[in-house]
Amino acid sequence: MARAVTIGNGSLLVGLDYRGQLRDLYYPHVGEANHVSGASGNFVHRIGVFCDGEMSWLDSDEWQIEIGSDEQTSIGNMTATHVRLGVQLTSRDAVHNEQNVFLRNFILTNKGTKKRELKLFLSQQFRIAESRRGDTAFFDPRVKAIIHYKGNTTFLVNASINDVQFTEYNIGLFGIEGKEGTYMDAMDGVLEKNPIEHGSVDSVIGLTAELAAGASAEIYYWVVCGNTIPDVHMLDEYVIEETPVRLINSTDSYWRAWLDKEPRDLSILPTALRTLYNRSLITMRVHNDNGGGIIASSDTDMLHHGRDTYSYVWPRDAAVIASALDISGYHDVATRFFTFITKCIEPGGYLMHKYRSDGVLGSSWHPWMQKGVPQLPIQEDETAATVFALWQHYERVRDLEFIESLYNPFIEPAAKFMCEYIEATTGLPQASYDLWEEKYGTSTYTAASVYAGLMAASRFAMILGKDDDARTYQAIAQRMQTAIGTILFDEETGMFVKHVRHTEDGELEYDKTFDTSSFYGLIVFEVFDIDDPKITRAAAAVRERLQVHANSKGYVRYENDGYYRMSDADTPNPWVITTLWMAQYLIKKATKLTELKEPLELLMWTCSHATTGGVLAEQMHPNTRAHVSTAPLIWSHAEYVLAVDAYLKKVKDLSK
Repeated sequence: MARAVTIGNGSLLVGLDYRGQLRDLYYPHVGEANHVSGASGNFVHRIGVFCDGEMSWLDSDEWQIEIGSDEQTSIGNMTATHVRLGVQLTSRDAVHNEQNVFLRNFILTNKGTKKRELKLFLSQQFRIAESRRGDTAFFDPRVKAIIHYKGNTTFLVNASINDVQFTEYNIGLFGIEGKEGTYMDAMDGVLEKNPIEHGSVDSVIGLTAELAAGASAEIYYWVVCGNTIPDVHMLDEYVIEETPVRLINSTDSYWRAWLDKEPRDLSILPTALRTLYNRSLITMRVHNDNGGGIIASSDTDMLHHGRDTYSYVWPRDAAVIASALDISGYHDVATRFFTFITKCIEPGGYLMHKYRSDGVLGSSWHPWMQKGVPQLPIQEDETAATVFALWQHYERVRDLEFIESLYNPFIEPAAKFMCEYIEATTGLPQASYDLWEEKYGTSTYTAASVYAGLMAASRFAMILGKDDDARTYQAIAQRMQTAIGTILFDEETGMFVKHVRHTEDGELEYDKTFDTSSFYGLIVFEVFDIDDPKITRAAAAVRERLQVHANSKGYVRYENDGYYRMSDADTPNPWVITTLWMAQYLIKKATKLTELKEPLELLMWTCSHATTGGVLAEQMHPNTRAHVSTAPLIWSHAEYVLAVDAYLKKVKDLSK
């Protein structure tokens, strides 16, 4: 189940599903070590209400639930209504901006016509360090709270109702020895108070309210995170002294101030676009680890269908996200990312497939051997695009000392690798995996990124007085630019090829599949002028062949794309990023205000595919428009911010 709300502070990231239940809890790094989600999909912090002798969990279809997040702050909100039982539960949810505390403010309301006793039950199913082995949970009488711990990771769970701390609880086993879960103990409305258990353990707490018709009880619930039990004791005391309501309100104020940090005028945009813009900025920021890593998504739903998640730092995705925040005025985020990625570069001068947010190499399916022949299992565009993004960052900030500190450990080795990893006969990059992680060869997108990376490296070398290196990088880049325009452009179709590779007998073999990246890579990496005839022809080809002609008129990645393709659809799924690429092209191309009508429609298309809480997915069903694959995809949010920024600047320029 995709995430309705993602909130965090750079060390703690929490994901709530569309029933308001906690599904993801990353700590102490964003994207690394999810202490809740499991491969079976059954790990969840359940919420339930006991009323009139009946227990009802929020995952029941009888609950009508609206969930999202506030427009200008990283605060989640939920309203759950059970009409038959006459109960309503609302919540405001926050991760404190400074301390590693997840807070929920519940309001439990008796919608019935008479006085009744209502009980709210909150369960916890931790999978500490992503393993069910060796966890311990116990009721700690010193602080009258429940503690889950293993090794150097500890969670304390506490709650109060109308300022009175909870007294009902139970701790037990789940998922082993035939035990479904301790939350089942709440089915009769009474908890047994088992004080400790170890192994695969869960816990549940209960809070009781006697409510007249129409009356409400206020409940605060918090989970504090730390290394040791004394650590969480101290943090729990901090929450109690400061009060949960003050911490939630101060977090609200912090995010409003964060959004207002940089002056921006969004007034010409429709309200829906403004709202999604603000939410996109916050969504990107909470997926940034304070150590600099930026993950692709916190949604672990992918884990339930395969072998891994999107919660890694892909250098390409992260560079785009960093650029989107950078262009919005959040230069500190970009600086941390470039510092982080510099430490990841291999001695050979290239970046690997993906990394964990703690800087360790991530999982991969790209082999070092193919048919008995060694090959680099990389996507070279990730190295090149990062150097290019670093140049864009320098142009905005002009921090020469920062660039000088990165030149020797990152820029120079990356540039020398790009210079050496060249096909001698064509002048194009040697084979690597394309940006879609599928084809091994020389893709147009990758070639464009390497051109841009080398041009950026040349500019860096020039300003630092390394003239010989600057000339070398530029000469190789210019030869590559020529090769892209001749070797990779197909005159017959008017489109740049998807990729080219050498056959065993040394001949060039072309994949002429129409691919949106083969068109937009040349624009974003500034290989050719926007009015170049080849670009104009390629744009026409993309619009003819890759736009969906169904209910959702976005753009697909490439012809016959089978990734998550729906059996009930006659076309591949449209993607947010590819649709926004076309919007950005049209914005760049526009010479008068009337020509901005179509890109504005594509921005509205994007907004119409967001959830009510402002979540953008990777792709959508072409007919039903339902989200497909991971959500949120942070790259989607980044491209939206970049497109909106480009639109606003073009309107300003054309209005002069």
